[in-house]
Amino acid sequence: MSLDQNLFTLQVKPSATDPTIVDLADPTGNVFYRKQRSLGPVYTAHIYDFASQSLLVTTNAPSATSKVKIIELQNPLVPVELKASGTFSVRWAFRWKEHEFEWKREECYIIRKPDPPVLVAITKEIPGRVQFATIQVLDYNLNRFDIEDRKGLELVILSGLLTFLDSADVNQNQNQDSRPRARSSLGSVQPQPSCSNSPSASRHHSTPAAALGSHSISTKSKSSPPTPPPTPPPSGTDFIAQMHALRSVIHEVTVYEEGTIEDYARFCWRLLRDEAMGFITVRSVHSLQVQKVLEVVEATKRLRFQSGMCD
Repeated sequence: MSLDQNLFTLQVKPSATDPTIVDLADPTGNVFYRKQRSLGPVYTAHIYDFASQSLLVTTNAPSATSKVKIIELQNPLVPVELKASGTFSVRWAFRWKEHEFEWKREECYIIRKPDPPVLVAITKEIPGRVQFATIQVLDYNLNRFDIEDRKGLELVILSGLLTFLDSADVNQNQNQDSRPRARSSLGSVQPQPSCSNSPSASRHHSTPAAALGSHSISTKSKSSPPTPPPTPPPSGTDFIAQMHALRSVIHEVTVYEEGTIEDYARFCWRLLRDEAMGFITVRSVHSLQVQKVLEVVEATKRLRFQSGMCD
């Protein structure tokens, strides 16, 4: 589906001087949002309102390519779980209030089972330039539904797109690094000298009119948003708890690819120590994690035995 030139459009524009920063601007160049990504193995991305420099959204995950990411709208704090839902296709699902949504490659839909899904956002990427994209939210379709906090939803949709671009960027860089180097055209290879030490998130609905889905334009600020302090990576158990913060069944633990067996076992044991928790169910999100589920259960039993609760 092509973009509608009559709709409000935002373009993703990476900074020419800082690889961790991208701006989101309309076609005339007015910047509405700035996203800043923290360096390091743990994925953390912040989205600011460019005019007020206020923090709107923070996205966290163990890595940029993780299958589960937590989007947190700020002030008040509202967590939204963005989870890969496709086995052989690119699909990401999330829930906003009482509605379910799903990203399918370049299109975002509101799910209406058993009725057909309705397209609510569309994006187009520039081939060969991962971090360049254009996005539109289809207001005329969203207006058909009673959606609470439209601005919050639009920020979640926008945050999801930016995480996809970051993930694709990481994959592209890894593929480039893994490409075999071309052989030298010389008939012999010169020996290399040896070296002894050589290694082996104010929330958006309370911000001014600079909002996706609105044609009002905010005044462009000359100053850049403040650089957020580095976020210390939480422990593995905290990451597991964060991924399960929105689960509908509190006694159910889902084992994903991310996270170690020990982290899941400590999280399960944390649940079992609650006197109101009679039992927990451990399940896998994919058949590839079935063996990991069994090992998590055994590790949890060991923790119970070590604590004296062997009955």
